Amino acid sequence: MPRRINKLDCVGCGTCQRVCIVGCITQEKDRKRLINESACVDCGACQYACPKKCISEH
Repeated sequence: MPRRINKLDCVGCGTCQRVCIVGCITQEKDRKRLINESACVDCGACQYACPKKCISEH
């Protein structure tokens, strides 16, 4: 299953976007990140790298 970002906890640091191996994480206008679930390969790199631990599996 693709990962999902809890927007309430996201601080917009961009760490998840930098470590994403397929580039499926983008920045929104509020600097928070969004995962394109159809492009996510479920590697878990973003979840492990997130300093706020706001990324999880569905």
